Amino acid sequence: MAALYEGYTLCGLAAAQNQSNSGILGVEAERDSDHVVVTDSTRSVTLYKKPLSSWTVKQGQTLTCSAVYNPLTKEYVAVSDSKVIQIWKQDDLLLDQAFKATVSADIWRVHCVAGGEPVVLFKRGAVRLLDSLLSAPQQPIEEVLAQEEAIRWSTNIVTETHQYVIFTTEQKGDNFLYLQRLNPNTLQRYRLEREEPGLSPLSFSASYRDKHIRLLYLYPNGHVYQSVVSERGLITDEGAQAFQLPRSLLLSLPVGEGLLEAASAQALDEAHVAVVGVPHPSAGSGKDFLCIWNTNFQTLQAGKELTGKIYGQLWSFWNKLFISHGKTLSVIPYECPKSSLASALGKLRQVKTEESKAPISVPSWNNILHEDKAHPSRTVETRKMRTRKSQPAHSLTISQVLELIKTAPVEEVQREVDMLLSRTDIQDLQPSLGQLASTLVSRTLKDPVFYTPSSLAQLVHTRCLCHSVCPDLVLLVLEKKDYFMCQLCLQFFPDIPEAVTCACLKAFISMSDGDAEKGSLEPDSVSFMETLIAREHGPDGLLNGFSPTKAPQDEEMTSPPPEQICPIMDWVCLLLDAHFTVLVMTPEAKGLLLNLHSFIKSQVRLVSELGKIEGSLQELNTMKVKKDIGQYSIEIIELF
Repeated sequence: MAALYEGYTLCGLAAAQNQSNSGILGVEAERDSDHVVVTDSTRSVTLYKKPLSSWTVKQGQTLTCSAVYNPLTKEYVAVSDSKVIQIWKQDDLLLDQAFKATVSADIWRVHCVAGGEPVVLFKRGAVRLLDSLLSAPQQPIEEVLAQEEAIRWSTNIVTETHQYVIFTTEQKGDNFLYLQRLNPNTLQRYRLEREEPGLSPLSFSASYRDKHIRLLYLYPNGHVYQSVVSERGLITDEGAQAFQLPRSLLLSLPVGEGLLEAASAQALDEAHVAVVGVPHPSAGSGKDFLCIWNTNFQTLQAGKELTGKIYGQLWSFWNKLFISHGKTLSVIPYECPKSSLASALGKLRQVKTEESKAPISVPSWNNILHEDKAHPSRTVETRKMRTRKSQPAHSLTISQVLELIKTAPVEEVQREVDMLLSRTDIQDLQPSLGQLASTLVSRTLKDPVFYTPSSLAQLVHTRCLCHSVCPDLVLLVLEKKDYFMCQLCLQFFPDIPEAVTCACLKAFISMSDGDAEKGSLEPDSVSFMETLIAREHGPDGLLNGFSPTKAPQDEEMTSPPPEQICPIMDWVCLLLDAHFTVLVMTPEAKGLLLNLHSFIKSQVRLVSELGKIEGSLQELNTMKVKKDIGQYSIEIIELF
């Protein structure tokens, strides 16, 4: 599950006190170090590592482009007054003494990413490699954009074969996407679909994955869209007209009353988006949050409240988010594990286990949703049956056992099923084990006297069963009040419906103390409900709230691998928490809550008073007792 960790303040925003913006022009972070370059909107470029260096342009000059670091030459590049390129090294003390070059057109931004050459994007849409531009600074610069068309956002992406400058523009309410490929130079223009009249994107971010360039953009109504452009499908005709760019809705974020004003969305990976400036769905008004949303499952996975005004600025570098808010620029580390339903619900267990030699997979939502190629098949515990003295030389076939179940007494059925499951070729019987369990359940439903719990337990332990294969099993064991079997089904079945899960929960809650003691999970009579509410702990701890179940005395079983454990018990706990939350929010529970609050308050006060004299009471134990005390004496003890 995605997580936001404890952040820290990188620097203050002195200019933010009297301005509507943060005063930050841009942030760049170096990949192989923790250096961060911050450019303010006035005169300063600061290199932070608490901090390292700071450079300022002359009085009267203004930085108009955020500084970038060129790892090829180990130099910093910035632009002042829109036309003056300044280049310096970390050892340089004054920018006035650094290299300067004045160009013939206004510059929008200088981009530099690892693996690519520094590029210059001009305000009218032209692109030049920095080295080529510096060789002839006064070279003529063409105008690519139409009249009244202005750049709103830009970035630089390096793929396996090419380098791209990507920027968006706005013209009379229409928004366009430009893809400028370098070496060879080609330009492609796309028109973004219109949102509601008068709405333009608040923020953009771009990423490259699987031969596709992906554009993510957020609108004031909370809609987050994604547009995908195939690198192979780019047209090389510079004179081509703008194509309509398809889009898909990734998220519809809550905006509360009105529209968003200062917000930003940043793609973190293929399934997670960081959002700032959008209301938290469960927080009150007037609070601003940084949130991480899972786009696959439409879930909010992490949130951190931010103090002060939000300016809608958000940068992401190497698992760190940079946010300007209030009077500070904060750095917040984050983590986004692989997207899965279990992680989206916060129930993903990451435990390393050794796979057994006999893989048997059971269809489950976990397997379908995880799509985990690293573990294409699930494992099943190996079973070692001790040799019985009375075991015959051969056992019945599966067909013969199925016929036997229909009429034979319980003892004979259990004996033959046990012999069948003790065979070494149990993997070959996997398709028939579901039929075997269904036949046992069907016989029990017709004949209440007939019940083979040990055979059913062995079948469940094979992990070849699931609820879909034998849907009547869980309800049968509930009817029989066989909580031991119910525990096994909840532990091993990955597809138990919610209605059945609720039935199990109701049975657990209404279970009497006598039934709880009978339904022990361990030979030492640990009660079922006590084990149910216990939490997992230690390497030999609990699995899904239960201790590893022991097999019958005539067999030995290895404990199920933790990665195999099914979450359906997690769902039971989730339902229990939900019902408890509803209970305490009802008006009838108000009196109970007030009494509990008063009682706890009095207990806290008592403990606090006892804590004040704890030292004095301990001092009494260390005092020396006089031996010559008579029958009557008065002694004064001074307590400090």
